[in-house]
Amino acid sequence: MRSESYTISSAITPTAKTSVNGKKTVITVVWYVCGAVFSLLFILPIIYMLAVSTKSQLAADRATGIAMFLPDFKNLNTFFGNYGRVFTAYGIWRNALNSLMYAAVAIVCNILVNGLAGYAISKLNFPGKKFFTFIILFLIIVPVETSIIPMYMIVTELLGLQDRATILGVILPSCISIFNIFLFIQFFSGIPSGYEEAARIDGAGRLRIFFSIILPLSKPIVATVAVFCFIGVWNDYLWPMMLLTPYPEMMPIQAVLQTIQNIEGVTTGEIMASLVVTSIPIFIIYVAAQKYIVQGFGSAGLKM
Repeated sequence: MRSESYTISSAITPTAKTSVNGKKTVITVVWYVCGAVFSLLFILPIIYMLAVSTKSQLAADRATGIAMFLPDFKNLNTFFGNYGRVFTAYGIWRNALNSLMYAAVAIVCNILVNGLAGYAISKLNFPGKKFFTFIILFLIIVPVETSIIPMYMIVTELLGLQDRATILGVILPSCISIFNIFLFIQFFSGIPSGYEEAARIDGAGRLRIFFSIILPLSKPIVATVAVFCFIGVWNDYLWPMMLLTPYPEMMPIQAVLQTIQNIEGVTTGEIMASLVVTSIPIFIIYVAAQKYIVQGFGSAGLKM
């Protein structure tokens, strides 16, 4: 009886395993197909943007169906003409340099200010620490639009950042981010205190510990904050428009995009070419820092 039952079980087990493996394969294929379909839906606008940027106005108007998403590389004069006018006639490169300058300064200030704030709240004990932590958590859910008018009054009336000093007024609000402070707090909380204790035994102060130990150990979250700060400054439109309207030469790239769209005689291909140009830096920076972003959110999320 034992030998018979063993024979039956040994005969059934491979079939059962094959069935389970088959189900797993089917589920995996379904997941991949669904993921590919949804990914295609999300990137269709980007494909359309790239395709239209290579076409003349007539070709863009006549394209229907699949042809809407296919670039027109047969007419290279139109392709280079759209991007050439974006850089020469509309001078988008000047505004791109403005945005790059604003973003570079904002990233450095953002890491220093928010990093020090996150380090103080996560590692230091002081009166009111729980209150400040609660305020940070509360302010995360407050919409940014509710603070634009008070922030404008503070920058222009209280700080007096007007005329040419409005460049500082554009950069200053982007140097502080409640969400970035929260990310730093969560990440720094996961760093063992033994590193700080060893540094204090060697006579290091708080600032030296922060710059020599904490920041080098925090590359993932620093990269994450830098990317988010760059995207925020690069895509910012409303705040610079409120301050820099009298000075068009100081406008960021998003402001000139609105100007290009309102120019009489501008073609759809030129508008799409300008959008492609403004999207390339974000794409490059995100791809370069993707590994650190995943690590940063993974580490910061452990204690959420």
